[in-house]
Amino acid sequence: MRVKKSHATKRPRRIKLRGFNNLTKTLSFNIYDICYAKAPANRKEYLEYIDEEYNAQRLVTILQEVSDIIGANILNISSQDYDPMGASVTILIAEEPVEAKPDQVLAHLDKSHLCIHTYPETDSKLGISTFRVDVDISTCGRISPLKALNHLIKSFESDIVLMDYKVRGFTRDVKGKKHYIDHRIHSIQQYINKRTLEDYECVDINIYQENLFHTKMLLKELDLENYLFGTAMQVFSAIEKKRVKELIRREMTEIFYSKNIF
Repeated sequence: MRVKKSHATKRPRRIKLRGFNNLTKTLSFNIYDICYAKAPANRKEYLEYIDEEYNAQRLVTILQEVSDIIGANILNISSQDYDPMGASVTILIAEEPVEAKPDQVLAHLDKSHLCIHTYPETDSKLGISTFRVDVDISTCGRISPLKALNHLIKSFESDIVLMDYKVRGFTRDVKGKKHYIDHRIHSIQQYINKRTLEDYECVDINIYQENLFHTKMLLKELDLENYLFGTAMQVFSAIEKKRVKELIRREMTEIFYSKNIF
């Protein structure tokens, strides 16, 4: 006897387009790594370490890997290390292979791009240092930036991840009907590895009628040893360990909620 497949298991039919897919899909990341360094010298060392660990060349490699994952063709790469700290990389990409021209600039609107910027900073009063990475993936056509989610989360020491995904514009099918989105999505979490989700507290804020999706993730478990830089666990008393752990958790909570709570 033949078993009829339920409607829920059917894949959505691919839209037959009249011309080029004009939908723009943008995925924006804010990724934070938190660290505690008691002495000013240790805080300086941490910032220098993180600045070197994620220099422009490393960021180029990460975005090249992202391009491979989403199936994009690289046209141009621009990178810069800043003084005293920080780095930026921008990659111009296309859906189909295109012969890159020497005078191509990032202002071309018919192409897509990947951007990444780093922002190391420290609070000398609390001893907390924060490393922030901003990633923007903007694609046009059928290339989906959502495919790069798991790779980006794993590429950085992600204590907090804030993500926004937006589909803009419309495209027409062969009958002339306008389509404002070409794929099904209820939450960004659909595209994140289940094992990764188990490690984080996740909150969604979605505006479906605007094709706007927001997910933020906060690491559940805080192993203090992973957050100390230049200081061994044995140096701290039980009281100090508790105080430092509270400081780190407070910092993470405020960043997660984008609000000064404590």
